[in-house]
Amino acid sequence: MSAKAPPVLDIDRLIDDQRTRIIVCCGSGGVGKTTTAAALGLRAAQRGRDVVVLTVDPARRLAQSMGLSELDNSPRRIEGFEGEGELHAMMLDMKRTFDEIVEAHSDPDRAKQILANPFYQSLSSSLSGTQEYMAMEKLGQLHRSGAWDLIVVDTPPSRNALDFLDAPERMGRFLDGRLMKILAAPAKTGGRLGVKMLSAGFSMFTSVVNKVIGVQLLKDVQTFVAAFDTMFGGFRERAQKTYELLQTPGTAFLVVASPEPDAMREASYFVERLAEERMPLAGLVVNRVHEMAHESGDESGASTLSAARSQAAAEMLAERGEHTLTAALLRLHAERMQLAAREARLREHFTSAHPRVPVVAVPAQSEDVHDLEGLGLVGDALGTQLKPAA
Repeated sequence: MSAKAPPVLDIDRLIDDQRTRIIVCCGSGGVGKTTTAAALGLRAAQRGRDVVVLTVDPARRLAQSMGLSELDNSPRRIEGFEGEGELHAMMLDMKRTFDEIVEAHSDPDRAKQILANPFYQSLSSSLSGTQEYMAMEKLGQLHRSGAWDLIVVDTPPSRNALDFLDAPERMGRFLDGRLMKILAAPAKTGGRLGVKMLSAGFSMFTSVVNKVIGVQLLKDVQTFVAAFDTMFGGFRERAQKTYELLQTPGTAFLVVASPEPDAMREASYFVERLAEERMPLAGLVVNRVHEMAHESGDESGASTLSAARSQAAAEMLAERGEHTLTAALLRLHAERMQLAAREARLREHFTSAHPRVPVVAVPAQSEDVHDLEGLGLVGDALGTQLKPAA
């Protein structure tokens, strides 16, 4: 007995609702998040929304599909489509975003000192979690600007694609952490005199640190912390406001997956994690679905062979040595039917675990999406509310 079909995710209703201000696409890597985000943005603009698509994927797929040679940290307007709305797109530059924050929230002299600090330069471009944290910062900036009535976010291409929810807390722990405070202690207690006043245990620790990371780097850390100290509170405050923004009814999370075991397991994890964080889940988008034809005849009287009958017919022709091309086509048809059946079972398994999560399926495209026309086809598929096979 087949599982009960899940509720259908009504994408057009979601993007037409003026109360929807932010759509966050999340999922494991390689499932089509970037394409989905771009297609959603295009469809929303075609239907009258003023949209900006923010991607943190370093790949150039979004720029290429929108007819641009590149994207950067500033929204660029996309032309060449019919619709009453406007579409902009941008790709997060985490270091540039970090620099903008420093420049905006400190006086010119202190900003110059921080930006020139070697430790800051390393922190702003390579520290784990910086990309996710800066994505939160940029989202907050875009929302506060009020320039767009819909922001579509394509989350980082990592296994833990919900890391951006944890990034503010992790960044705060790092900046406020014990190690940073210990490293900064000499600067905050008066340089060499301060070191002499510390315990023997701390002196031993700093000696080890000096040997491991070098005196100059320790000095750079101390200088950075001393200059950056007054900005810590602002980082935490803005991050908290953005986190709360993600929990409001004006935000919608879309989990994106492909019909493969690992991707669907990750989708289940994302759904459960979003529920734990009290984030508003809109539903699941299953990309690259192979539709399964049914064996019953259509209105013209034609019928579609099942995988088993196709395979049997191919074997019979092979044994007779007849119609080799027909036999190959029958095998190909059988393989396609078997693939579609496997995908349907994976979706049924997800539905049985999450029966209330709306789902929309996007058929596999005949070729990779590389232009606005291709994005439009994906957007059309999302908007037609294809019902997953039960």
